Amino acid sequence: MKDCNQCGKCCTQYSDGGLSATTEDIEFWDVFRPAIANYVRQGKIWMDPKTGHQLKVCPWLKKLPNQEKYSCDIYFDRPDDCKLYPVTIAQMVADECEMLDARDVKNPKLAQRQLDRIMAINMP
Repeated sequence: MKDCNQCGKCCTQYSDGGLSATTEDIEFWDVFRPAIANYVRQGKIWMDPKTGHQLKVCPWLKKLPNQEKYSCDIYFDRPDDCKLYPVTIAQMVADECEMLDARDVKNPKLAQRQLDRIMAINMP
């Protein structure tokens, strides 16, 4: 498995309503990060503060200039759904995650064990 190359596929795939935030995330944002809290409506995240409609793309995802890479403006305060991605190799395959290499696809059980180790190390 390769290191993340910031392709943004995970963020663009799920940011239009496919993500949720915990009550703890939302309470934290209300107190300490009101700019993030402005994009929460009735427990749903990434809602347009002006219209109340679901945004198509996460407002915190930024494409890096002159690159095919993305950054997250709220990386350290992002919701747990973001922190915990990816969960399964099957999910990564479906999302065309660029962390996968050919041997991961050929042996998904071994790749899943490796992913589980990576995620355990990176857990907040």
